Amino acid sequence: MMKSFLRLVGGCLLGVAMQASAVELKPGHPDVYPVKQGDTLWDISNAFLSDPWLWPELWQVNPQIDNPHLIYPGDLIKLVYIDGQPVLQVERGPMVFKKGDSIKLTPQVRSEPLASVIPAIPLEHIQSFLKDNRVMTEEEIMASPYILAGDEQHIVMGLHDYMYARGDWSEAHQVYGIYRKGQAYQDPKTKEVLGFAALDMGMARYEKHEDEVARFKITNSKEDIRPGDRLIPTEERKVDSVFYPKAPNGEVDANILSVFSGVRNVSQYDVVVMNYGERDGALVGDVLAVMNKGEVVKDRITQELVKLPDERRGILMVFRTFDKVSYGLILRAEAPLKVGDTVKRPD
Repeated sequence: MMKSFLRLVGGCLLGVAMQASAVELKPGHPDVYPVKQGDTLWDISNAFLSDPWLWPELWQVNPQIDNPHLIYPGDLIKLVYIDGQPVLQVERGPMVFKKGDSIKLTPQVRSEPLASVIPAIPLEHIQSFLKDNRVMTEEEIMASPYILAGDEQHIVMGLHDYMYARGDWSEAHQVYGIYRKGQAYQDPKTKEVLGFAALDMGMARYEKHEDEVARFKITNSKEDIRPGDRLIPTEERKVDSVFYPKAPNGEVDANILSVFSGVRNVSQYDVVVMNYGERDGALVGDVLAVMNKGEVVKDRITQELVKLPDERRGILMVFRTFDKVSYGLILRAEAPLKVGDTVKRPD
């Protein structure tokens, strides 16, 4: 599990007064929700709220609970009413100790490995996208060192093989990611090329170089590695994997450009690419509505062609941003979604 499973901060978990004007309780919501292993905060909020992404703005700290930023399997989420307003409160479940653990007999305090903390969203679907795949400009890709051949002029290489690459090694790094230039992401309206997919093939360890040619050993291989694949230093950046789903700050008018499942149709927990990037104000945690384009029908009375309104058919959350595009995880799909669908700020 990633370290991102280990913490949820910012006073967004326990004890929420839900204002009727901002939050709508879901029809058929439970009065008590037992937190289970495998749950996410999205699952729990979705059980109570029609729009589950509103929870980070509304959940408040319960001062009676030690370390109120964490929620665990076995806890009970209860819907109660205070001053006529619905409130979600947590009741700590029983602690489970292993043999040899020390027990602190303090009411309402839980001392437990943080790995059991409930995450905000199902992170297993996005772990590899948080640090491996990238979006780069063509200039960045073409300026990167490239693989010449393997030992004995092999043209297909894999784990533990040695290979040679050509480039500038004046400031060589110890470890490089191996990438292959993928599809171009193009804005459907302006036709601007927003970047290229840099597909993660594996990793290699730098050993030595002579002039422009360096020797590497492949330490990780996800697919066959071939001459022409690019070597890019591993990113030195903080992986942002603690999420606070929220509505974007401004209006959004973008489209789904691609889906990583390799098909045109999009479904729940698919990862998609959008023409909505940092230059547009995209932030990690932005929740967007996926809109199906309304059909054009014939008015049988006037004989005119009339376009039906676009309808919200899904919800996604931005989890990684680049300059001109971003990655999003489909959290809800109420009807078939597809590449080309519009994404907007949820109403």
